[in-house]
Amino acid sequence: MKKILVAEDNPASSELIREVLSGRGYEIIEACDGRQALQKIEETEPDLVLLDIQLPILDGFAVLFQLRQNPRFANLRVVAVTANVMKEDREKGLKAGFDAYIGKPIDAAALRLQVEQLLLKGS
Repeated sequence: MKKILVAEDNPASSELIREVLSGRGYEIIEACDGRQALQKIEETEPDLVLLDIQLPILDGFAVLFQLRQNPRFANLRVVAVTANVMKEDREKGLKAGFDAYIGKPIDAAALRLQVEQLLLKGS
C-alpha cells in the first residue's frame, strides 16, 4: 500500500484529501505544521507528500528545501497544495522543486489523477 503524507493545517482541506485518497486504498499520514511534516516523513518514509504552502512553524517552501537537501528524500515526490493559484505562484513552486501544483479549492478528480500519475512515475 502506498503511503501519502498530507501536511495541511486546514481541517476541511485535510479531511477532503483524506476521504478522496483513502478511498483509493492509500495509507494517509497527516501533519498539521511544517516541523511535524518533516518528523513524520523521517519516521514513515512516504511515497508522496501533499504539502500546503502556508503551513505554520515551517512553510511549504522551507519543508521542501530541507527535503531536497537530504539525500534520503531528495527525490521524494512533493506536491504543493495551495490557494495561491496565479500563474506566477505555480511557476515559483515548480522552480523551487515541487513536482506538481494543486490549487484550492481542491478538485477531487484532479487530485486523484495527479496523485496516480506521480506515484506511477515514482515506481
